[in-house]
Amino acid sequence: MTSTDLQGTTIPPLKDDDIETMLAALAGGNRRVQRVVLSDRAVWIKRYMDRRFAPAHQALSLIARLGGMPGLRPSPHLDAAGMIERECRQIDAFRTHGFTVPEVLYRSRSALVLSDLGPSVGVQLVAMRQQDPNGHEALVERCGLELGRVHGAGLCHGRPHPRDFALPDGQFGFFDFEEDPAAVMPLAMAQARDVWLLLLDTTTRALSATTPIATLAAWRRFRPENAEFALAELVSRLARLLPVVHLMLRVRSGRDLERFVRATEFLTSRTLLRS
Repeated sequence: MTSTDLQGTTIPPLKDDDIETMLAALAGGNRRVQRVVLSDRAVWIKRYMDRRFAPAHQALSLIARLGGMPGLRPSPHLDAAGMIERECRQIDAFRTHGFTVPEVLYRSRSALVLSDLGPSVGVQLVAMRQQDPNGHEALVERCGLELGRVHGAGLCHGRPHPRDFALPDGQFGFFDFEEDPAAVMPLAMAQARDVWLLLLDTTTRALSATTPIATLAAWRRFRPENAEFALAELVSRLARLLPVVHLMLRVRSGRDLERFVRATEFLTSRTLLRS
């Protein structure tokens, strides 16, 4: 393990005791994601498993194809090495465009060691919900703004949830690049999918009915025009599922179904607007 990451950025060298701690964690751990505290920093170990058999992946592909919904197609099926390559490639692309991302400190055939960006935005929002409601709403809105900046740079995140964002030193950061929807759909549709996924979370999380409106408007400040048209197309297709989902909710409640309804109905009323 060296003091230089894959992109050549110099990082503080690890002390001997820290190297021992890291090697022990790599060799002895079995959790998918593991936080390891060293003498002067924390790091994250991410372990990747081969996904040779993924019936859910195949089912989603079938639904997307038969339903004419390319925006629902899952990312390509990859083995552990491919997933690591995908994540490192996305980290490098985001860093090249000036976004804050983790440093890749170590890479093996089945694991990455990444620097810690601090508590996720999702964790911070939970704490702020009672303690600072105004700050909570401002941070939700900022998620939309920063995602718009990502899209304006010609990128997509793939899984843009507040739990995959951070605020190190006040700078918005991104991590967990395990999805690459642009590999199976046009970039504009992948960006539209990003917006829908973000609003699946934030329309439920927001304390005020005006916050999702502000979040979408913030995204529109930087978003490419093609992403706007793709969003309208995606939402129009998803809206066809609303009667079915409403019927399902009458039979059995479900948080994911409720989030689908809330986000899709919100976007249905907002995608023809321009700001």
